[in-house]
Amino acid sequence: MLHSKLIHPESIVVVGGSDNIHSPGGRVLKNLIDHEFKGKLFAVNPKQELVQGVKSYNIINDIPEVDLAIIAIPAKYVLETVKVLSQQKNTKGFIIFSAGFSEKDEAGAKLESEIVKLINEKGGSLLGPNNIGLINKYYTGVFTTPIPQLDDHGVDFISGSGATAVFIIEAAQSMGLTFSSIYSVGNSAQIGVEEILEYLDHSFENESGSKVKLLYIESIKDPLKLLKHTASLIRKGCKIAAIKAGSSEAGNRAASSHTGAIANSDVFVDTLFKKAGIIRCYGRNELITVAAILQQKDSEGKNIAIITHAGGPAVMLTDVLSRNGLKIPHLKGKESEALLSGLFEGSSVSNPIDFLATGNAQQLSDIIDYCENCPEIDAMAVIFGSPGLTAVDDVYEVLNAKIRTSQKPIYAILPSVVNVKNEIREFIKKGNIAFHDEVLFGNALTKVYNHTLIGDETKDPDFPFFENIRKLVDALPDGYMPTETAITLLEYAGLNFATPYHIENKEELNKISKSVTYPVVLKVEGPLHKSDVGGVILNISNETVLYDSFNKLMKIEGAVGVIIQPMMKGMELFIGAKKETNYPHVILCGLGGIFVEVLKDISAAMIPVSEDEAFNMVTDLKAYPILKGVRGQAGINIRLFAETIVKISDLLTVVPEIAEIDLNPLMATEKDLIAVDVRIRLEK
Repeated sequence: MLHSKLIHPESIVVVGGSDNIHSPGGRVLKNLIDHEFKGKLFAVNPKQELVQGVKSYNIINDIPEVDLAIIAIPAKYVLETVKVLSQQKNTKGFIIFSAGFSEKDEAGAKLESEIVKLINEKGGSLLGPNNIGLINKYYTGVFTTPIPQLDDHGVDFISGSGATAVFIIEAAQSMGLTFSSIYSVGNSAQIGVEEILEYLDHSFENESGSKVKLLYIESIKDPLKLLKHTASLIRKGCKIAAIKAGSSEAGNRAASSHTGAIANSDVFVDTLFKKAGIIRCYGRNELITVAAILQQKDSEGKNIAIITHAGGPAVMLTDVLSRNGLKIPHLKGKESEALLSGLFEGSSVSNPIDFLATGNAQQLSDIIDYCENCPEIDAMAVIFGSPGLTAVDDVYEVLNAKIRTSQKPIYAILPSVVNVKNEIREFIKKGNIAFHDEVLFGNALTKVYNHTLIGDETKDPDFPFFENIRKLVDALPDGYMPTETAITLLEYAGLNFATPYHIENKEELNKISKSVTYPVVLKVEGPLHKSDVGGVILNISNETVLYDSFNKLMKIEGAVGVIIQPMMKGMELFIGAKKETNYPHVILCGLGGIFVEVLKDISAAMIPVSEDEAFNMVTDLKAYPILKGVRGQAGINIRLFAETIVKISDLLTVVPEIAEIDLNPLMATEKDLIAVDVRIRLEK
């Protein structure tokens, strides 16, 4: 948890403060002064007694006790400075701008670790090192510009990159997006994105707090903490959008199964965000556009009216929205005819509502009133720029007034950032958002409107064979389970498995050959990918072919035995799961067989998986129409497929040591779902 002195200090010292406002120490001091920090402010500068009008001390030992230290000196001097502050000056909050720590080399990492240890010993909080600082309503502790004007109902923004934070602030200001607080975590030596989310969660106030959180994440050190606090904030009414840059910390594991090949690091981030309820973005402009939409009124549906005086942008916006599942309903009837009669000749009200380049403020007002009272419309997107012939102040004033009085969200898309830049500036000053690009806006709007939250419906698994499962797993070493043992484990978990014979030599084959019911399939045991080495022989119909096939498979390099199973009819499906670093397991499902890695039509979810979530995984597959049955072909038992996914999720909660599980294929019919092949790898 963040110390209160980091958040709301009554005294601040800038170590490395100077008159040079082009240096970090000089600029942060100027920002603190310019934005009227209310507490006591000091500086440490070895050569000056006064810095920017602020009392300065030549050495750190001479300063009085201080709540927060902002440190902007070379890395090699930071450790001793922190030691004096933490042990002698009762300092609890630390912001370290200095670079040259874990981001540089091992020596820097060691130095960083020693600094954290000193601060931890005294119960303090450290932001950084190698960051740009913190902005909240109490102080402006950054060395960068611009400094946005804060608004209690603006967005809380946490960034793993200082430069990215600056660029996002710049772009956000140009469209009118406001901030409540800004945190730059730098190296996250002690405080990372997760710890700040924890603070925002515990300190959240429903009536007065920010309800939109933005994250730019470069490293997720504690996925479960991030999941816990983002989910908690969303349950309290917040909305969260985030960028995760780069792959997860472990990188991609070498593929040793179908699941391993498909479940790369990005899948873990994707499913974590989905589980938490985070809207995932992939660029700075998308992030702030999503945030700006989240700050508007909520829509009750997906029916959008596009109001425009420019045909081209309206067509592009229509294409984006329609392509992504939003509706642009056709408007007709007496009311629309009456609206059309008040517009200039050549206008159209069918939707998009085009009132031409000559359209005026009164016409826009009438159109918005019509849409406000039209039950077929849930929200309005207004596109209005200018060719530069006339001012459009009156149009933007209508927009400003209607945004405040309308019960439905109105999104202002104002593309003329040069011709009417002054009018847009005034529009933004009144507390409005001005979207500049209709396609960027459209993609962001569909992402927000199509975003769904996962309910808390999972229950603790009830395993009647829990002790048997634990006894079986505890007795095994790391690595791949023997197939026979893996089948036993799955049967304990409630899965049906095609009864196999495990044969290692001809003597064993002789014993069972008379009891085999044909047709059967033979699979080699030993090689990881059976199909790649010709290790699967189907439709064996008699004893002669059975012996010939056994001899053939046992000649494959690495073969230790053969599995004989009855030939199963049905559609081939796939269920897999994977564990990576400290993330919870991810479960995947899709069509099975040899094409699972080729088609990559896969749904994924992070455990625990509820029945509804599992059902949605299946329905989200592109192949879902095939699973239901198409063109006279029978479908499968969808609910049974979903229930099997839940059983695997439950198994993973009981046996977290499972690093990978691969069920491919499962044979599915309208009535049954039978597993015919399994691979399970333990990593204790």
